[in-house]
Amino acid sequence: MRMLSAEQAAAMIPDEAVLGIGGFIGAGVAEEIHEAVERRFIATGKPEQLTLLYAAGIGDGQTRGLNHYAHERLIKRVIGGHWGMAPKLQPLVAENKIEAYNLPQGVIAQLFREGAAGRPLFVTHVGLGTFVDPDLQGGKLNERTKDDIVSKMHVEGKPFLAYQAPRLTVAILKGTEADEAGNISFTKEPLTLDVLSMAINAKNNGGIVIIQVERMVKNGSIDPKSVEIPHIFVDAVVVAHDMSNHMQTFGTMFNEAFIRSDIIAESRETDYPLNVRKMIARRAAMVLNSDKRVLNYGIGIPEVIAEVLKEEGQDGWFVPTVEPGVFGGSPVGGLDFGCAIVPDAIIDQSIMFDFYDGGGIDAAFLGLAQCDKQGNINVSQFGPKIAGCGGFINITQNAKELVFCGTFTAGGLEVKAEDGKLVIVQEGRAKKFIQSVEQITFSGEVAQINKQRVLYVTERAVFELTVEGLTLVEIAPGIDLERDIFAQMDFRPQLAEPIRVMDARIFCDQPMGLVFETATKAVNQDTKEGKRTTADVSVAL
Repeated sequence: MRMLSAEQAAAMIPDEAVLGIGGFIGAGVAEEIHEAVERRFIATGKPEQLTLLYAAGIGDGQTRGLNHYAHERLIKRVIGGHWGMAPKLQPLVAENKIEAYNLPQGVIAQLFREGAAGRPLFVTHVGLGTFVDPDLQGGKLNERTKDDIVSKMHVEGKPFLAYQAPRLTVAILKGTEADEAGNISFTKEPLTLDVLSMAINAKNNGGIVIIQVERMVKNGSIDPKSVEIPHIFVDAVVVAHDMSNHMQTFGTMFNEAFIRSDIIAESRETDYPLNVRKMIARRAAMVLNSDKRVLNYGIGIPEVIAEVLKEEGQDGWFVPTVEPGVFGGSPVGGLDFGCAIVPDAIIDQSIMFDFYDGGGIDAAFLGLAQCDKQGNINVSQFGPKIAGCGGFINITQNAKELVFCGTFTAGGLEVKAEDGKLVIVQEGRAKKFIQSVEQITFSGEVAQINKQRVLYVTERAVFELTVEGLTLVEIAPGIDLERDIFAQMDFRPQLAEPIRVMDARIFCDQPMGLVFETATKAVNQDTKEGKRTTADVSVAL
């Protein structure tokens, strides 16, 4: 192991290298090294023709993270799970200057592990029926991208996707401490992600591993069980010179509550305001019951569900999870997304997706950007804007129950609650329920095959996926069916018989009085009364 400056580490990267980049938004990102790579390229034109491979979105939506690599000739190919945090890469895709793929976040995390073990393919059901399926786009994002890295195969008569496992030339990772031998600890890191798989992948395939750390410590000062990357996998260590390049996340320099469960976290003193996000979150929360304990919240409106459960005093019944590997605590958003306040446990990202892919999530709450009459959802690409699928495909294809949460229209929508009714003050300019989505990130057809229950919750209407397609099952009090719903859609949905009215308490500025009973309590009551089952237990209204 050698101790190097960021500039010296950047000089180790050869032309045409396959770079495995660690990180989740800003957590685990070796920012000082990435800056040095960009400076070297601008000064010398080297390295060139790199392939970038990463699982989650890495960047701040402006200049940091993967944005440093947004130079023609510096990169020739990008294979990523999420693109939205690196907007500087997107013009290179739109102008066909690089090859570009978008694959599910969990698949890429698991591919690092497969490549480390020398296995050529990763075979999974994840991605069937979506834009990743080779029957559709095969994950390709532009015309320049020709190579097929996803194929279809059948095992015992059932379809699966086979993803090519990568062989890394260089892994660029971040830790907290390095001892003199090169053992790496993650003392202050909020996530472990896929660092060990990536390091082993590079070393087993003849590559190099470069780690950015906060400080060096003496041999023997890191507990062996706290070593995340053993020294035999480490070629070079860079001690960060500028601590603004070694933040815990791109939103937080350091928050002890991200890495400890034995401290008391500050709680919100005031309730979340009654706005359109809270209205949607309230209706979504009503889906829960005592049998749906393990949850996943997506970014945006789904985050507010946790706030609703806190206000109702019911958050203790549920275990939130976040896809990079966090169980429990209070998930946070923005540039801190992926972390949680006082988490219960943190595991590797690939293992979390093993749990997800095997059906471990009871209920998942995700965003709703575009939806069509088949119940397909697009959250990944809108014209030239590439958001990317992230963990969306893994989660939505494997959770037992799905709730998509979003406003009915977009662009200037204004609503208010008045006497337990919803009032549309100003309609949004853009329709979200359209004839055909631009890209299939979630397949309604696959969900039907998987027998998942799927709801689409907006501030004014609730839809359910049925064999007939998208079916309207509820409307908000105060809403006109023709003016506020049908006229704001590009298609006519199926209609339930009867269409119910959404609970008026959703639109009142006081707690709803939600109560989720425990399964134990329900079973005890069954024994006493002989007339209730756990399936009957839901929200006490």
